[in-house]
Amino acid sequence: MSLAVVYSRAGAGIDAPLVTVEVHLANGLPGLSIVGLPETAVKESKDRVRGALLNSQFDFPARRITINLAPADLPKDGGRFDLPIAIGILAASGQIPVNKLNQYEFVGELALGGQLRAIAGTLPVALQCHRAGRALVLPGANADEASLAAGATVLGATHLLDICAHFNGVKIMDGHVARLVRRGAETMPDLADVRGQPHARRALEIAAAGGHSLLLVGPPGTGKTMLASRLPGILPPMSEEEALESAAVLSISPAGFNVEHWQRRPFRSPHHTASAVALVGGGSIPKPGEISLAHRGVLFLDELPEFDRKVLEVMRGPLESGKVTISRAARQAEFPAQFQLVAAMNPCPCGHLGAANGRCRCTTEQVQRYRAKISGPILDRIDMHIEVPLLPREVLIEPDAGEAENSATVKARVSQVRLVQLRRANKPNHQLSGPEVEQFCPLDDEGRRLIGQAIEKLGLSARAFHRILKVARTISDLADSEAISVAHLSEAISYRRLDRRL
Repeated sequence: MSLAVVYSRAGAGIDAPLVTVEVHLANGLPGLSIVGLPETAVKESKDRVRGALLNSQFDFPARRITINLAPADLPKDGGRFDLPIAIGILAASGQIPVNKLNQYEFVGELALGGQLRAIAGTLPVALQCHRAGRALVLPGANADEASLAAGATVLGATHLLDICAHFNGVKIMDGHVARLVRRGAETMPDLADVRGQPHARRALEIAAAGGHSLLLVGPPGTGKTMLASRLPGILPPMSEEEALESAAVLSISPAGFNVEHWQRRPFRSPHHTASAVALVGGGSIPKPGEISLAHRGVLFLDELPEFDRKVLEVMRGPLESGKVTISRAARQAEFPAQFQLVAAMNPCPCGHLGAANGRCRCTTEQVQRYRAKISGPILDRIDMHIEVPLLPREVLIEPDAGEAENSATVKARVSQVRLVQLRRANKPNHQLSGPEVEQFCPLDDEGRRLIGQAIEKLGLSARAFHRILKVARTISDLADSEAISVAHLSEAISYRRLDRRL
């Protein structure tokens, strides 16, 4: 009787728990059984493995084969276990040596001809494999993504024969180095394309500097979507840790992660018909939703009142905690969701309320019903509420003088301010806790009187009060000021005045 042990990894959210593949060959009627809570795709791997071994000119043992995927209570799904099962059968039958298998981990789907096909979620696998001190063998199509894990030893192969030649010492595979071609960075929209709207541009810079959420309110065609789409281009560069977190979430999504977007902040803009599951994640096998796919980036909700109210309400927890937990009867998964929310809406159903041309014919009841689609708790969690008015005729007609700052100029200022925040509290201003707000956002007597009047007139909650102080702290950082002055506080309060009208 023969036994071989091969290491692999399952998928559980953005985690990749270790799976030990035990292959046992015994005397008896020929057959192959897989135990250890395999789902349908894993059960079907026995036919793919058989075809791959035979078509690669290996012997398929005519013995009773038992394959155990441990731990037995962890659900296993997908075709990622094809390769470790095939390697285990070859090792147990003596066709490849077993003495070095404990130094490697294997993931990959097999074609019937022995070719290796790409799988999803290889970056979390590479990170966990590196922490375990083992090399990772996987399909060559996934090698670039897996190599983003710094220090990981990644061996990419296109065929089962390449791996067997490596272990038999015929042809040793070299460690893969990722080929990063960041083509996406040059195509990001530039802030210089936005004409006029100095107030909204200023608010966008403040939001980028402190990581604050933003609501843009204005008639159609005023540039709300243009402004929102240019926010990722002025955000500070991603750190290595942030880039890995974002890429790991995208890696397990159906679309996968494009290595050309490495260290590029994600920008997600779901349609207003999106369901709650699409927004926060879910499914029988929990998958990340839009708020997690926007992790460390921007989530843009255009036409905010058109979203189903119940869909918007599911964001209340993640906006505060920065994570979302999906619980199902058999599984539970936690996904990070530290996204920057930018939303846009019209002031009324027709969109022209308050316009000088007097085109709006909406009744007061219609306007109130339209705005009531957005609950008070959601509005309270948005740091800045900005009016984006119609552009004056002369701004549209006159040739562009080229005086508007481009994204690179604004990004340089924002990056410098973000470094100040990280040195002070090791986090951006929007993440400051209650005690940290008291520590880092002190007010003088005049400032306390001003904020007291704002609380009384605007009916601000404790959450809104803290958010005003955080925005004021960012404004003072942009002004290179240690203290929060009355001017900084006044500007921060002005970004909450829409509370009374929405």
